[in-house]
Amino acid sequence: MPFEDPTEKTALLEELGATLERPTSRRSHAVFRRVGRIGQLAIGLLLVIGGGFHYLNHGQLPEKYGVVKDRTCLTPSCIHASSEILYNLSPNYKELDPCTDFEELVCGGWKERHDLRPDQGDAFTGTIMSENSQRLLRHILEAPYPKDSRHSYFSPMQLSAGDKSEDEKNFDKMKAVYDACLDEETIKKAGTAPLIKILREVIRLFPVTQKSGVVTEDDHASIGDTVLYLAQQGISALISPGTGADDTDPDTVIVAVSAPYRIGLPAKERYLDEKLLARYQAVISEVLPALFPDQEISNSTIESLVSFEKELAAVSPSPEDRNDVTKYYNPMTLSEASALTPQLNLSHIILSLSPPHVEIPRVIVMTPSYQKNLSSILSDTEKSTLQTYFLWKAVQSLHTYISSPILTPYTRFSNELAGKAPDSVPERWRTCVSHVDDGVGWILSRFFVEKAFSAKAKEFGDRIVSDIKALFIEKLKKTQWMEASVIDAAINKVHNIIQKIGYPTKSPDIMDPHALGEFYSSVSVSSDEYFANALALRQFQVKEEWSALGKPVDREKWDMTVPTVNAYYNPPGNEIVFPAGIMQFPVFDVNLPEYVSYGAFASVAGHELSHAFDSTGRHYDQNGNYTDWWTEKTVREFEKRAECFIEQYANFSIEGPDGRPLHVNGRLTLGENIADAGGVAAGFGAWKRRAEEAPNADLPGLEFFSQSQLFFVSYANWWCGKSTKETAVNRIYNDPHAPKWARILGTMANSREFRESFGCGRKEPVCELW
Repeated sequence: MPFEDPTEKTALLEELGATLERPTSRRSHAVFRRVGRIGQLAIGLLLVIGGGFHYLNHGQLPEKYGVVKDRTCLTPSCIHASSEILYNLSPNYKELDPCTDFEELVCGGWKERHDLRPDQGDAFTGTIMSENSQRLLRHILEAPYPKDSRHSYFSPMQLSAGDKSEDEKNFDKMKAVYDACLDEETIKKAGTAPLIKILREVIRLFPVTQKSGVVTEDDHASIGDTVLYLAQQGISALISPGTGADDTDPDTVIVAVSAPYRIGLPAKERYLDEKLLARYQAVISEVLPALFPDQEISNSTIESLVSFEKELAAVSPSPEDRNDVTKYYNPMTLSEASALTPQLNLSHIILSLSPPHVEIPRVIVMTPSYQKNLSSILSDTEKSTLQTYFLWKAVQSLHTYISSPILTPYTRFSNELAGKAPDSVPERWRTCVSHVDDGVGWILSRFFVEKAFSAKAKEFGDRIVSDIKALFIEKLKKTQWMEASVIDAAINKVHNIIQKIGYPTKSPDIMDPHALGEFYSSVSVSSDEYFANALALRQFQVKEEWSALGKPVDREKWDMTVPTVNAYYNPPGNEIVFPAGIMQFPVFDVNLPEYVSYGAFASVAGHELSHAFDSTGRHYDQNGNYTDWWTEKTVREFEKRAECFIEQYANFSIEGPDGRPLHVNGRLTLGENIADAGGVAAGFGAWKRRAEEAPNADLPGLEFFSQSQLFFVSYANWWCGKSTKETAVNRIYNDPHAPKWARILGTMANSREFRESFGCGRKEPVCELW
């Protein structure tokens, strides 16, 4: 999902109690992952200035005025919002047909006025929100601990002196992570030495001699030890083990094993491009021998490495199968899972990662076919090839923490694969803010939320999400294709959905300095050891994930840090989660007419709630259990309607690597496309209900549009963006979301309310579920 920019509050905004905006993006690494938003309102003020009415109270008209002649909101927040929308509109927006070209109408100006930086493969409104949040975080990280600043009522700064001391220690730990990352001179001096140390350990664990030959049974222990060592550093090699809630028993933490999510190139389809493979091989031939001038890594060994990766890619699951619970949920005993690929010594890997004395009653083998094929591939693989593979996985995973010209060929190659300028690098502070968020993100969240969030925003977010739930229940009651028993169960599921808004208050409570300090107590970092810090933080995350085994699922945990400009629905937890990062302008603002926040944020909230009933979510009941709770007739009716979405989005295409059309994968993107349609329908219905109770004010300069039309303009504004061809291609292969322009066009084509609001000739949606 999405991002915006921090601006200083004016004295007037301060006086009126207006809130300003910021955001960011991130995600967690555990094997089980699935991915939503929030709302409520406050007191309004009516200012009479020069005889004109200026409205606050979420841009709503005071009830006693009814419909007045001049109902335009002229507060700084409303003027800012209007200018943003007008800035993004196509210069010819009045001449364009919204029914056929809505993306260009809303986003034409955005595309003209926003250029990708050389280090960017794509960007959209969410990217800008994220970058604005990053700037705010930079200011926090580069300033002293805020001892004398004013603080919100929920700030730890309101606590006792002892608590302040603990809070400051947490700040210092976060600052050390940031400062070490910024210290490029020290990083350059260290060169490749820290990485070489890791690679030497790989060689020690999996030694090779000139007479080694192919992998034999004698090598199984060494292979297992090497895969385990890399896994402890957060590196997936051959397999990807992890933990998460058991789909059929969502209160129990279970082990899962899958194929690596990335073999080496960005997508398995990339291994079919022989020219690209030749470039890839040439890059590896430049990098690995230069890292190990005293180690014989021949061109033939590197050629074998690329062929080995190509074999792994060929037997890896497709992205749509990887995301399909009916295909990845394969419970086995630990011995059964180990027997699929005996060369891995899987039992040893899992038991070593697990806490002592914890039983492993079963393992979810997400990709059994891959693991069987992997066994056959390993039986025919030279040990030298396998060792080189292990070394290369470590280089690919850890190279960003190293500054050395030896690694330049690979960074250039990676940039080119994303369509970036070959020698481009992000500004260092951007890299380091992200590094802090990835490593000690809950400490960073504590300082972010105090600057960028408010009690009023949380209330408004809670209200919006509650409105969406109520509206969705009404839609379910009117659904004709679902049988009555399924509708009743679906309504119960909506009632049971947990909504998490803004920031976590448990596991850890980010506003409790002691809780934060305890959470990161095992992490030791310094302000001059960037690589060592990165490794320590990776190891901490691995241990934290595996430490959950043997305990009930912690339903208080969040999978995204607070600055993240994103949201998610978690099926086993039956929860929708909206970090404060996404609750920022222009997606969300308590000081604007509500069609703005409902058009964007409520549609996102509806999107996440719709995931509870999409092609994946429908398999989970009201308690998060993976079970068949739909009747056969309802399933048939759902699949018939789902096929419409599959065919509709498969008609969208981009230019492929060979210059031919590369079509959107309608099956891979099905869940997201269903959620987009459901989200907009729920968001619009929820806003209409609120607007009937309290009419909204107009935004200045946008008289061309009705308020209903501006709801959809606000929605589409969120997806305005652009991409390099290369990044667009990679996303078609792997991303369960359709391209952003297609999300606008497809969703509007599927919205009855959109087509009625803009007077389109055909009012019937192309595809519809709810």
